[in-house]
Amino acid sequence: MDEIVWDRVVRLFHWLTAALFLLSYFVLEGGELWHRVAGYTIGGLLFVRTVWGFVGSPTARFVSFFPTPKRLLGYLRNFPHGQGSTLGHNPLGGLMVLWMLLLLSALVLTGWMQGLDRYWGEEWLMDIHELVATIMLWSVAIHVFAVVVMQRLTGKGLVKAMITGRRQ
Repeated sequence: MDEIVWDRVVRLFHWLTAALFLLSYFVLEGGELWHRVAGYTIGGLLFVRTVWGFVGSPTARFVSFFPTPKRLLGYLRNFPHGQGSTLGHNPLGGLMVLWMLLLLSALVLTGWMQGLDRYWGEEWLMDIHELVATIMLWSVAIHVFAVVVMQRLTGKGLVKAMITGRRQ
């Protein structure tokens, strides 16, 4: 039986943000118009996702997956036996979500700051922006690896669920 896991807002945020980040990192030239458009779009998506984290569907709400020490320890204590017990993100997944939202916010902020007169051409700001982008890329790789591993361990179609919104 299928259960609804991810609503449209969460899925659109996930795939649009992933596409825009990867496009910005690998294809679009930093500082050029389309790189900036992608960054500002990610900023808008972050705003929507943040609001949705408080008023959205149950699995979209931050409170449902916020990785408190108690949740993290309980999850790790039962791992791997309890790995499939959550409908949405498990506590480690929740920690990764918050980490990636923080990194994306830092990317948007440092990118925006580079367009201000006060910080125009500041090498240290460009270095921070590039460092955060690299950390984000590694975080994406860890995220994808963890999804593949958890999908194998649990037998649940995690990737399919992020496409269709439903999970078996």
